[in-house]
Amino acid sequence: MKDLLGMIPGIGKQIKDMDIDEKQFSKLEAMIYSMTPEERNNPDLMTGSRRQRIAAGSGSTIQDVNQFMKQFEEMRKMMKMMNKMGGGAKAARALGGMMGKR
Repeated sequence: MKDLLGMIPGIGKQIKDMDIDEKQFSKLEAMIYSMTPEERNNPDLMTGSRRQRIAAGSGSTIQDVNQFMKQFEEMRKMMKMMNKMGGGAKAARALGGMMGKR
């Protein structure tokens, strides 16, 4: 799964030490594999017809694809914030605080 998420620019380095439940990502894996390389590199290209194609290709609904894209955008914003904070331990502590874990 980490190899798959590594296909999305900027994500690979951020998740290398995370524990990922493979079962939770089976739908996401299918969605990512249903995307073109251009869509993976530039999620802003996602139109309704592209989302419909991804949903059909991954055995998901358009709502599932929309939710995935929303989560991806939130993750992208979080990664930008972490990078601005200097990354590493400082950002991890801040993220842990945001998640309620200390």
